[in-house]
Amino acid sequence: MARPSRRAARLLGAGAAAACLAASAAVVWQASYSAFSAPTANPSSNWAAGSVTLADDDANTAMFNASNLKPGSTGSRCIAVTSTGSLPSAVKLYGTASATTNALSSYLTLAITQGSGGSFGSCTGFSPLASGASVYSGTLAAFAASATGYSSGLGNWAPTGSGSDTRVFQISYTFDSAAPNTTQGGTASIGFTWEAQNT
Repeated sequence: MARPSRRAARLLGAGAAAACLAASAAVVWQASYSAFSAPTANPSSNWAAGSVTLADDDANTAMFNASNLKPGSTGSRCIAVTSTGSLPSAVKLYGTASATTNALSSYLTLAITQGSGGSFGSCTGFSPLASGASVYSGTLAAFAASATGYSSGLGNWAPTGSGSDTRVFQISYTFDSAAPNTTQGGTASIGFTWEAQNT
């Protein structure tokens, strides 16, 4: 049997290669256009932090600027504190930047009461809570020494975070009628701070 010429062999080889390429292309085409699919997706996830928010109605004005006190002098002011945060919280009252001379703070008695009604301008209409109204009763010196931050703060107010919640605090002072002569010319000062932390 005669062997094919080299030219014929090359032509046969080229034809076989072309046939293989054509067959491969057909397989790829079938693979590309015959697959089924069915995706499912969850919509974009989102995160938002809640808040604790406190404000008061003092217009950045000190509660007391009392001068020329004498034994037996008294005074009273109110302040409305409002929570508008979206998280449940616990509110505590404490003192800041306390100072005194001639031990005056030891002879000033504070009574801090919580309730509703009244405002920074006037305590008219103030009504103490039916239960747990007293927040503090004692000397200014003792308050300044014990309620120094949130962890040692006073009060049981717990806003729920479900809407605006206002509590009015009445702060009254009395200069001890038995204060010694050494308190003459004495001074006392303190800042009142209400702080909320989420629970």
